[in-house]
Amino acid sequence: MRVLVIGSGAREHAIIKALIRTGTDASDIVWAPGNKHIAKQVEVRALDDTTDRLAVTKIALEEAVDLAVIGPEAPLVAGVADALRTQGVPVFGPNKKAAALEGSKQFAKEIMAAQDIPTGMSRRCDTIAEVEDAMDQFGSPYVIKADGLAAGKGVVVTKDKQEALDHAAKFLDEGVLVEEFLEGEEVSLFFLSDGKTVMPLSPAQDYKRAFDDDKGPNTGGMGAYSPLPWLPEGFVEEITKRIAQPTIDELKKQDAEFIGLLYCGLIITERGVRVIEYNARFGDPETQVVLARLTTNLAELLMSAASGKLDVGPVAEFSDKVAVTVVLASEGYPVTTAPVRGVTGIESAESMDDLEICKAGETGRVLSVVALADSFPEARALAYEGMSRIKLEGSHFRTDIALKVATKATD
Repeated sequence: MRVLVIGSGAREHAIIKALIRTGTDASDIVWAPGNKHIAKQVEVRALDDTTDRLAVTKIALEEAVDLAVIGPEAPLVAGVADALRTQGVPVFGPNKKAAALEGSKQFAKEIMAAQDIPTGMSRRCDTIAEVEDAMDQFGSPYVIKADGLAAGKGVVVTKDKQEALDHAAKFLDEGVLVEEFLEGEEVSLFFLSDGKTVMPLSPAQDYKRAFDDDKGPNTGGMGAYSPLPWLPEGFVEEITKRIAQPTIDELKKQDAEFIGLLYCGLIITERGVRVIEYNARFGDPETQVVLARLTTNLAELLMSAASGKLDVGPVAEFSDKVAVTVVLASEGYPVTTAPVRGVTGIESAESMDDLEICKAGETGRVLSVVALADSFPEARALAYEGMSRIKLEGSHFRTDIALKVATKATD
């Protein structure tokens, strides 16, 4: 099977590594636009803009691919999957209408309301006066979300009223949502969907704040681990039945058939599980730890979804090993953009057994170190040993990824 992967970050790198690890020959993978690090393994095609429908379709047809996998959210919301399907290319990724589940927080709330899916209270606001009124209604801490895409920087959670108002002001042109603050353990749960049925993958937990002890601004994610041994028995089955399947059903009712990866961002509160957000694609950095543990052929799983045959295809199975990933970020991330600087030590880290590097951008989140081991203490030790070999001037990373679960494992 010849596979085209669209995107250029650590998430797409993790997808490609998983494709190869689970049975796809590297010579059958094309990555556009990719990055320099992966060009040593698979063919890379130039692509100036992943939202360019014509350019992506041209590459898919020229490469005669059997399956296209769209990694980032922007091309999905732009309708790249629609253009590919028009040309007969099977696509793992929702069409433009279904991708609005991530492209519009308000649309997602409407889908949840239609199926009585549990989530936090919210109000959509178009003026600062409306924002302030909603903030007074829900109280502190204040949760402010951009209604549209914001590259992982659209959410702020703060007790500082002025900070919340300033954040809202940045996104008023497209609308913002003010939500009630929810407290509890967060869970990331991925589902493959063929538009009719869903198949859960293994749960993960990520770390959104920039610094240790969940301090600092929200980011796209600074680390993750999988599985989650503390989840109650039957959790995945409950979420499948109560949240994921009804979401897909409602989208189909609204003529927005969802084919691709449904990401359910969940929180376990005192009142039960609530949906924080949906994404319409694999999450980063959770993808790195979930796919590191996958033992089923990934290409076959994605094709089953893309072709509407998820119920008769292979079942996603995972190793008993645990995975931990730690993200290396450039100086000032996520507030400022650092100059491009050279990274050293990647080859040394990659020479370690059961450890891999997923390369992202030149600045921002630069790479993920992913470790696989029999226990969380071992996986943490391996991940941070790998990270110690990598040098980037001014960079930072969290030192507490999976610390609590590792500590419990040794108690």
